[in-house]
Amino acid sequence: MPELTANKTFQSNKTIWYFLLAWTALNIIQAYTLELHADEAYYWLYSRFLDWGYFDHPPMVALFIRFGDSIMHNELGLRILTITVSTASIYILWLILKKYNANARLFIVVISCMFMVHMYGFTTTPDAPLFFFAVVFYYFYQRYIDNDSWILALVLGLVVACLLYSKYHAVLLIGFTVLANLSLLKRWSFWFIVVLAAVLFIPHILWQVHHNFPSLNYHLSERSADKYHPEFTYLYPLGQILMAGPLVGWYLFYRGFSARVTDAFTRCLMVNSIGTPIFFLISSFRGEVQPQWTYIAFAPLILLILISFAQKPVIPKWFYPVAIINIVIIVAIRICLISGIPIGRLQSQFGFKNWSYVVKQKVGDHYVIFNEGFQNPSKYDYYNNTLKGFAYDSRYYRSTQFDIWPIEDSLQHKRVYYLLTYNSPGVTTDSIKVSAGTWYGGWVDDVRTYQKVIIDNGNYKMSAAPGQKIKFNLTITNPYPYAIDFSNKGWQHKVFMEACFFNEKGEMQSQLTDTSFNKIALKPGQSTHYSFTIVSPKQKGRYDLLFSLQTEPFVGSKNSRIVKFTVE
Repeated sequence: MPELTANKTFQSNKTIWYFLLAWTALNIIQAYTLELHADEAYYWLYSRFLDWGYFDHPPMVALFIRFGDSIMHNELGLRILTITVSTASIYILWLILKKYNANARLFIVVISCMFMVHMYGFTTTPDAPLFFFAVVFYYFYQRYIDNDSWILALVLGLVVACLLYSKYHAVLLIGFTVLANLSLLKRWSFWFIVVLAAVLFIPHILWQVHHNFPSLNYHLSERSADKYHPEFTYLYPLGQILMAGPLVGWYLFYRGFSARVTDAFTRCLMVNSIGTPIFFLISSFRGEVQPQWTYIAFAPLILLILISFAQKPVIPKWFYPVAIINIVIIVAIRICLISGIPIGRLQSQFGFKNWSYVVKQKVGDHYVIFNEGFQNPSKYDYYNNTLKGFAYDSRYYRSTQFDIWPIEDSLQHKRVYYLLTYNSPGVTTDSIKVSAGTWYGGWVDDVRTYQKVIIDNGNYKMSAAPGQKIKFNLTITNPYPYAIDFSNKGWQHKVFMEACFFNEKGEMQSQLTDTSFNKIALKPGQSTHYSFTIVSPKQKGRYDLLFSLQTEPFVGSKNSRIVKFTVE
């Protein structure tokens, strides 16, 4: 009997290793042939400006990319560490499942059915390191439950810190794990884990403090919708089922959630795999929830699914045939992408490499300013291996890391090329037509921008009567390492400060300051107070109010936090 068991174990391990080899090979081919997603290019810029934090995320993704990009500057290099940890994650999941007598063939089928796991097997975003460190956490936590060891506590403290440095969603894993096992609070080693992880995370907290908590303001405030959109809620579970498997996702969720909780570890898995999706379901009442945000819950879900199959080995006759069709669909999509056939929303990952080269040929070594978000300037910078593509974060968009990096400082008084997605008479003089689309551009001499200037009124929610005059005592701060002034004398391009009201349809009405604003001059780091009297809109309703500095020919930057303004 022991010989049969040993042989079965050997065959199972052999099957897993063959699968991991095929999985890695497919991801390498995919990574090498598919152009970067815009987010990946954006995170590549993170890796050019290594820091303890960034506007959108903690810094782990920047380290992942910096490692691979230092080996080779191409799509595979950027994604190589993600591919490595994807394979490692799957193997570690298998090691965890050995205790529960999981079936190797079923394990391979379940992994292969999950579209989410395929997608982040090669795509480098913060979700990739988050998933990896989550799997590593479960591996050591499984042992820590039965063995209150200081060595395991040390390892878990390091892993928890890595989770926090990967993505803020790590807080959910940590919170639900403690909730599932409150007896942890009685262990001295548990508090050692907490203290160690907290101490290691201090540099990021200090970065947030130094930059006025941009990540918290964005994720907790600016990302929230002004009103409830029902489609955010009812589309959310559909997206989760699709991510778990286009045809069998619903059944995999059922099997996972029906697993029998037999110990503290399976209780931890159950609380995490249910609690995380519920958290984001609730979040859908505040705004849109992207499907990949629950990726951290797929690790415990996979484990529960295989544990459930081991507990109840009866499998419907239809499962394997449908699962195979599910896998064929996913692999077919991946082969289409490898072959250069764009599919759905993935069309944005085709044609931009050539586009970036065409733009570079036109502008040479000059800076290029884009006004459509962080995506295209990031792609331009990556594919030309430069830092001269800049995102002008206008009042119509959100703030990004481009509001923190020193790129804007370097283009002042320079001749730059302004690239738009629309024709702007008097600004654009030519166009660029490539397979990715058509852009319009023009040269701007002696550029003058104030994108980083901070305007603060200290109040982010207020109401007024229609047409009511309101006096704002604004604090204007110069964050640049050089002096600035808002005078228009001797400048080619004038500067204005405006109060901008956006209604629920996104339509804007603005009000200008008087000429006293143009007398302001600020040294590096200096602040001043300025009184600005505005008139509330005549039509009742909800508005977003922000203060913006506009310099010709740009549309105006977003210099203040949004004020939720109600006219009643």
